[in-house]
Amino acid sequence: MTTNTDLHVVLGSGPAGTALAAELARRGHQVRLVSRSGEGEAIDGVRRARGDVGTVAGALEAIHGAAVVHHCVNVAYHLQVEAMPTIQRAILQAVETTGARLVVLDTLYPYGETHGEVMTEATPWRATGAKGRMRAELDRAYLDAHRAGRVRVTLGRSADFVGPGVLNSTLGAGVFPGALTGGEVVALGNIDLPHSYTGITDVASGLATLGEHPEADGRVWHLPTAPAETTRQVHRMIEERVGRPLETVVLERIRPFGPFDQVFVDSYAELFYQHTEPQVMDSSDFEETFGVRPTPLGRTLDATLDWYRTRLAAPSR
Repeated sequence: MTTNTDLHVVLGSGPAGTALAAELARRGHQVRLVSRSGEGEAIDGVRRARGDVGTVAGALEAIHGAAVVHHCVNVAYHLQVEAMPTIQRAILQAVETTGARLVVLDTLYPYGETHGEVMTEATPWRATGAKGRMRAELDRAYLDAHRAGRVRVTLGRSADFVGPGVLNSTLGAGVFPGALTGGEVVALGNIDLPHSYTGITDVASGLATLGEHPEADGRVWHLPTAPAETTRQVHRMIEERVGRPLETVVLERIRPFGPFDQVFVDSYAELFYQHTEPQVMDSSDFEETFGVRPTPLGRTLDATLDWYRTRLAAPSR
């Protein structure tokens, strides 16, 4: 199969995939952004395409000609354990066939409960829940395929997203609309514990950097993440920016809230430990290796509030 030596194909057009596609184009790469619908706002330098990577044939069609494939596909929480392994197998076989490098957006789930231990790339994978075990199994399969010489793959792990375009996060649609309008703001668990949040622009720049550096292959990296603050302190930073106290509702137990319904809540319950113990991710290895620093959290909050202001001001359709 013919390969374009500078074509980066991004699979998945959620907040991470969309931000990554824009970042790759900004860096001068040719970019194809693939999603099931192929639709979305135009992005300078990015060609959108329709594709289904749930089958090998679909994955091969989606990545044709790519030098680097970025796997940012995700599915609803209640479908992940069944769907994500199928997607992985299709994408792995496709990149093995074409010879493209593979960059995978990953989560902290494989670590499981850490009891406050700072998470580094050397932290053991001790997940006990179904989603954490599934993610750990996927990651072992990626790295085994690399060690066997079948594919060239690298994994970039992120903490909870925050930033423009991010809705389904604990710092997303349950927080910023209420902060801007005086409505309720939802927080989970113990808000006096430190909790890492990765800016979506740092997710994008980190994955783009991994895509540009073949020497990064064969291991897990923690994407650049600002120093952890307590969620209470993050809320105070938001209060300073909106000029009013937040009407915070703290859920000590998970229940439906904001954009999250009962189906989501039932599926997310096994991960609620992330809000009852410190969740601190260290990204110093990535920062030192590639000479980058994460975006300061305050700057990320400024950009996020601006995005939500625009969203709230837009006419409803």
